[in-house]
Amino acid sequence: MNETTTKVILVIARGDCADRLTHQLLDAQFRVTEFASMGGFLRQKSTTLIIGVKPERVEQALALVREVCASAPDSEEHNATVFVLEAEQFIHF
Repeated sequence: MNETTTKVILVIARGDCADRLTHQLLDAQFRVTEFASMGGFLRQKSTTLIIGVKPERVEQALALVREVCASAPDSEEHNATVFVLEAEQFIHF
């Protein structure tokens, strides 16, 4: 990948949806890095996923996030927060 054709998707996932989402993303041939994180009003534990993708695959990745991390319709809580960013550089060493 070169630096002009890469997006970074950050997913901050709560509960067990992070593990299920990681497996779904890997099955769909996405590269995923995950790490434990903490934040929010009550400093809740969560998992942050970093996914480097080509622009044409962003919607596919987001569809998986929507499918796996959907909140219950009557819930005021959410299971995932997602950021889609431009990667200024994408380098492998």
